[in-house]
Amino acid sequence: MIFQNNVIREYLKNVYFITGTPCGGKTTISRELAQRHSLSLYDIDEQFAKHQKISDPVFQPSMNKVFKDADEFFGRTAEEYKNWLIDNTKEQLDFVLLDLIRLSQNRIVLCDCHLTMEQADKLTEAARIAFLIKDPSNLIDDYCNRPDHKGFSDFINSASDVEKAKAVCNATLKNLNEKSYNDIKNSGYFWIERTPKSTVYETARKVERHFGFVKNGFGIDSLKIEKVEKNTDLAYKLSRFVENFSWEDVKKHMLEMLQKWVFTDWETPFAATVNGKIVGMASIMKTDYYPLPKIYPWVSSIFVAEDYHGYRISEKLIDFANKYAKECGFSKTYIPSEHIGLYEKFGYLYLKDITNYGNGKDRLYVKELK
Repeated sequence: MIFQNNVIREYLKNVYFITGTPCGGKTTISRELAQRHSLSLYDIDEQFAKHQKISDPVFQPSMNKVFKDADEFFGRTAEEYKNWLIDNTKEQLDFVLLDLIRLSQNRIVLCDCHLTMEQADKLTEAARIAFLIKDPSNLIDDYCNRPDHKGFSDFINSASDVEKAKAVCNATLKNLNEKSYNDIKNSGYFWIERTPKSTVYETARKVERHFGFVKNGFGIDSLKIEKVEKNTDLAYKLSRFVENFSWEDVKKHMLEMLQKWVFTDWETPFAATVNGKIVGMASIMKTDYYPLPKIYPWVSSIFVAEDYHGYRISEKLIDFANKYAKECGFSKTYIPSEHIGLYEKFGYLYLKDITNYGNGKDRLYVKELK
């Protein structure tokens, strides 16, 4: 039997999903929030053995595949290992959904899971899912050293060649999560990246505010976007905002631009504010980090504070910049990006590949202003 997505979403309206990439903090944060708010917690990893017992090898072959030892398990190629993990997750999902429908009829359930963005689009709303992520370049040591992964750690250390087994596992995790990691960061979903400076308290606070468990005083109606003028209180606030934001690659350059106020003619920064507090910015410029003087104006320096991801503020900043550009007499604007599928959502079309001053390759997008 196949259920339509709208039916599934309705029956899962009391379920809040915490997902993302390995070692992003899903288990820690879901348990923290369940304890803070007295919520029922559903961990799909803890349910796997139960689901495996009631599974059928004909319909769930990956869940029922048996390996004689660690050497056979880690003796596969990274691609084979990755495909097996993906198939396991897909096969278990039917069991998970039925459990969640049953458990959440009269109460809120917090689900620690492995949903992809594609699955999230079908099963829930953006306001009920949080992606916790971590750079997947080197995850195996973090993965094995966690107390809740002791069984896996013992298993991998039972291999004849432990280092080779870890290398295969690490390559698999990177292969499986690298694209997801980048796609999540460029999506409209709420996400938090785990760093050495991350704390459980701060991460849990952001997630609970996103879910509406604790209100942060933000409603989309309180969002205001405006042009920033030189020598104003807003310009001073924007400098302080840039000085403290997490976009390290741009921080120094943008701060210098604001302090020296290099904007001329129609060039200007824009600020997104909530109750007087700056939460995002963008700018419109004659030039960007590219030797292309005949191409302008550029919509540049688009940044939204992590607490306010998921509200489509970037899109609103871009729309505001485009409206301003049209008022200035321009018929199109340009945005450079290394990503595919991000600015297309905002009406931009790929134009060509371009080379920046650092000799790196990017994609140039253009939007006709109507």
